[in-house]
Amino acid sequence: MMSGWNIQASVAAKSTTNPIRAIVDTGKYKPNPEKALIPLSIGDPCVFGNLSVTQYVNQQLVNSINSDKYNGYPPSIGYPSARAAVAKFVQTPSSPLSADDIILASGASGAIEIALTALLNQGDNVLVPQPGFSLYECICKSKGFDLKHYNLIPSRSWEIDIDHLRSLIDTKTKAILINNPSNPCGSVYSKEHLQQILQVAEEYHLPIISDEIYAGMTWGGAEFIPIASLTTVVPVLSIGGIAKRFLVPGWRVGWIAIHDRNNVFDQIRKAIVSLSQLILGPNSLIQSVLPEILNTENPEIARFFNETNQTLEKHSRLTVESLSKIDGLNPISSSGTMYQMIGFDTSKFNGIEDDVVFMGKLLEEESVFVLPGTVFGMKNYFRIVFCAPNEKLQEAYTRIESFCNRHRKN
Repeated sequence: MMSGWNIQASVAAKSTTNPIRAIVDTGKYKPNPEKALIPLSIGDPCVFGNLSVTQYVNQQLVNSINSDKYNGYPPSIGYPSARAAVAKFVQTPSSPLSADDIILASGASGAIEIALTALLNQGDNVLVPQPGFSLYECICKSKGFDLKHYNLIPSRSWEIDIDHLRSLIDTKTKAILINNPSNPCGSVYSKEHLQQILQVAEEYHLPIISDEIYAGMTWGGAEFIPIASLTTVVPVLSIGGIAKRFLVPGWRVGWIAIHDRNNVFDQIRKAIVSLSQLILGPNSLIQSVLPEILNTENPEIARFFNETNQTLEKHSRLTVESLSKIDGLNPISSSGTMYQMIGFDTSKFNGIEDDVVFMGKLLEEESVFVLPGTVFGMKNYFRIVFCAPNEKLQEAYTRIESFCNRHRKN
């Protein structure tokens, strides 16, 4: 008999920490009560209500609800009709897909977790970008996977340092994870750069996990090119979903598209199906509308995509133009997504020794909430989400200018 209760949290739970949520949810930093909070921190386009899914999509969902056809359990990998719609949406002429190549998941984050878990064992490592989405690290640490961070180069629009990437590969490396278009950088890779990445993957026989949740959210001449469309040799698990492009992150439907021309993913396909059974499929109602809302030939859907991108492009330009005028700040232009990385020179300011202090004081003094670059692995940068209405962004940038002027060294 034990003398008393001794209930311990699991190793997995203790190893699970999301640095973004740790900052956002803990409440350690408090906004100035005399100024209305302007949150530019979390990649949720719905926060201000100015960006929302087209009513056409909403009506399709209402129709599905009223039909009473989708209240039961869907297959764990997703309805065949939904998977066929995703295959058509994701494929290209050089990278065809069928419904059998698609596994639906609980958002792109759920798809990333399945992809990593299918490929890695404890002690194996995956190469991930730095700066990069912090969930990659959160998932890996929770499951006992190792990470190696390859550098992105700010002066080259956040392209991968290919030499550094290559230098990290060892016998325990099981995959290269890329994020294009990029969170937090807003970068969009060229065809030539994607081919450089594929050359490394082919040389070392490493599959690629390509996080493409921001696919199609580009502007200014930048073109999103699925990396799987450029290879017939390297197997690719491409990750996507409706959260960002359709402005519905709470609907929680994502997918893994399995690009495997040479059948080297035979075991991985089976593993992904097995892992999908942990949640018994994502939301059945949202799955039911995928054939309608992923139909890019529908003028309503095409118009919605174009208008969203045009709005984001204007907000990105406003961000660069406004913050470039502030001495000590260095915004790096975006070509896609909803993010801007802003570098800052600590030598220009009093009492702001790093990006975490910058974030905390900016929130406490000006009630503008940004995320420090440290949570993405990039010290002395901060990330802005520019989804807010134009007037809110202008107000936020005016407050940031006042903050910087107040703390600038004489």
